[in-house]
Amino acid sequence: QVQLVESGGGLVQAGDSLRLSCVASGGTFTEYSVGWFRQAPGNERKFVGAINWWGTSTYLPPSVRDRFTVSRDNAKNTVYLQMNNLKPEDTAVYFCAADPDYAPGSNDYDYWGQGTQVTVST
Repeated sequence: QVQLVESGGGLVQAGDSLRLSCVASGGTFTEYSVGWFRQAPGNERKFVGAINWWGTSTYLPPSVRDRFTVSRDNAKNTVYLQMNNLKPEDTAVYFCAADPDYAPGSNDYDYWGQGTQVTVST
């Protein structure tokens, strides 16, 4: 059983940057790919990035790939989502998720964190 805890969210202004962290415990971290998702009020959860087991492959959808990056530090059991030039439409709860498979864009992950709120003001 893998537990995931997100952190790093907060209230920022448009144009600011944030780095979210996702810390994993309870499993062998290098056996899991990690995805990031976000969900705004009233909207479906949307995929915003994924990274494979060793950090050698990442994928982000076109909507965010010029502003967001995903990285991981396996020594710290942590995956990061770096978000630059934030916009009000980035406001959402951000979740990380882990799965043994690496399938960028898929929502099919075995383990999910509780999420961290990101609010971007104008």
